[in-house]
Amino acid sequence: MKKIIIIFILAAIPSTSVFSYKILYAEQFYKLYHRHFYQYPEDYLENIYYLEEALRSDFANPLNALAIIKNKSDWERYRNLFRMHVSLKLTDLYLGLGSKYDKRSAYFFNAPWQRENIESLKIARESYEYARVYWEEALKWNEKIKHSWVCLEEVQNWEDESFRIREKELDYNSIIDRHITRLDKVMDEFLKMDSSTY
Repeated sequence: MKKIIIIFILAAIPSTSVFSYKILYAEQFYKLYHRHFYQYPEDYLENIYYLEEALRSDFANPLNALAIIKNKSDWERYRNLFRMHVSLKLTDLYLGLGSKYDKRSAYFFNAPWQRENIESLKIARESYEYARVYWEEALKWNEKIKHSWVCLEEVQNWEDESFRIREKELDYNSIIDRHITRLDKVMDEFLKMDSSTY
């Protein structure tokens, strides 16, 4: 009897409608990007999806930008900085995703799982190659940013990234090259394993 009364009470309470809106603009997708304390492959993939959608999407009206836009040159600078920054984040995410599948060493006791380790290394290598693609994109967008003493204060960290790239203080190419060189050596060690290894 109590269950029936509770059901009638719940049915009588007017349900509140939940409003939602469609995500259309680059800034909206960018705001969905978030860092987890522990990063699992699915967390990397979720963030990669959001940021790739941000790169594909149109920008919101300058009134809704992540920085104060006062004129057309600010607007152009903001868009180039945004694309450069998102490309850098994607570079970082693909490196992180690759590290989840990367094996740092080929130990003899991993021989029974040789095939699985080789597949894992192939995924890691592919992730590192994607990281290089987005690093090249970041460089391309950074070249379009005019060197100026005027900066967009709300996105100062983007300005700092641009400066570090321009001054060659930030170079993901060397990082990616080191990862791939080490990964290739580990891959060769796994490929050389046979029944006598373990």
